[in-house]
Amino acid sequence: MRNKLNRFDILSLVLGSIIGWGAFTLPGIKFLPESGVINTTIGLLLGGFAILFIQKGYHIMMQQHAEDGGGFSYTYKNLGRGHGFIVGWALILCYLSIVPLNATAFVLIVKILLGSNIEWLYLYEIAGYPVYFSEVLIASSVLILFAALNIRGLRKSSNVQNVMVLFLMINIAIVFIAMLLNTGSTTLSTNYFYNYDFDIGEIAKVIAIIPFLFVGFDIIPQVATQLKFKPEKATWIAILSVFSGVIAYSLLNVITALAFSPDQTKQLDWALGEAVLTHVGSFGFILLIIALMTAVSGGINGFMISSSHLLSSLSAYKLCHPKYMKRTNAGVPINSVFFITGISLLAPWFGREVIIYIVDMSSFLAAIAYLYVCFISYKQAASRWDQLLTFTGIIISISFILLLIIPQSPGKLSTPSLIFMGLWGIAGLFYYRSYTKKVAKQNANQ
Repeated sequence: MRNKLNRFDILSLVLGSIIGWGAFTLPGIKFLPESGVINTTIGLLLGGFAILFIQKGYHIMMQQHAEDGGGFSYTYKNLGRGHGFIVGWALILCYLSIVPLNATAFVLIVKILLGSNIEWLYLYEIAGYPVYFSEVLIASSVLILFAALNIRGLRKSSNVQNVMVLFLMINIAIVFIAMLLNTGSTTLSTNYFYNYDFDIGEIAKVIAIIPFLFVGFDIIPQVATQLKFKPEKATWIAILSVFSGVIAYSLLNVITALAFSPDQTKQLDWALGEAVLTHVGSFGFILLIIALMTAVSGGINGFMISSSHLLSSLSAYKLCHPKYMKRTNAGVPINSVFFITGISLLAPWFGREVIIYIVDMSSFLAAIAYLYVCFISYKQAASRWDQLLTFTGIIISISFILLLIIPQSPGKLSTPSLIFMGLWGIAGLFYYRSYTKKVAKQNANQ
């Protein structure tokens, strides 16, 4: 029990997975130009409440199914091998893609501090993004560092996560207060409050990416066997984490809006950083950089944990090689960590733009898992109230999916992301057929 995770450990893991690089960049590149302050906040709040209904499905799942693998193993046990694989195949890319995304974000942090001095040994360009060996080296070093931390055990990695998340939340609060005191509300009121229009399309653009923004709450069922408390009590931690995430995203959006109009944010490489550096000074900027580094680190650590535990669970259910089940004395699925790290080390060679195309699919992939969990929990619900809540979760999950794929939707995925999603689905179909035939042949020969 000494090595298991307490409530604060889980809160830190989930919150660190929810608040990542996007929280610091989306205000300038998406939220303010596309939705402003009020409509973005409405979208985030509605998305947070939508997750509550989905979380009810997860609550029922954890009451009945306290084992690693989360939505994957829950689906496998209730709907069979094929449906279980669909969820596992969706979640493994969803989790895994966020690991190198945050690792390459470290490169951008170093660029903010040192400029183009870090760009040496140009290799090639992919999707308009130049790839430098120095950037690959920085991202790879960060990945190896967190892999080494994870190999030491979940207890060690969660201790580091606790410190990082504490710094993250404190620094965001300090920077927000300092920014408000130094700028006042004139720019905010003039550009975002006066002549405000309630726009469903603008709100929908925010809601469409909610599954990606808050997929971190799904880390809890992935480590269900490592909890020091009953799994169903984790529901309140998930809810607290989601709405803490809503507050953090909203505060960072407002910090940027205190300094710049929507048009101005489009012309800046990092609007949030420029806002803090200009109006609060170097000390505030350093606090922001520390918050950004802890957010990125928390994302790498959290999703490395969740993806390695998911891969181990896929192995336990004979949907990938048995070697990924192997665990150390500390309970670490060591071969899974090696595999996740190896795949993540390949990603920086393809450039950040390609990684972003894949990560953009994460909302769709997460929504598939939400749909399955809510559907099964609806069937398992013991009361009409629980049925109503989980049925609402089903409708919300379907809505997320439709927002991302309907051509007329304001939140529709980009064409490259849709292509990658189709390729991932085809690859999954071929893998499932070939691997299940291989396993069946091995069983027949035994």
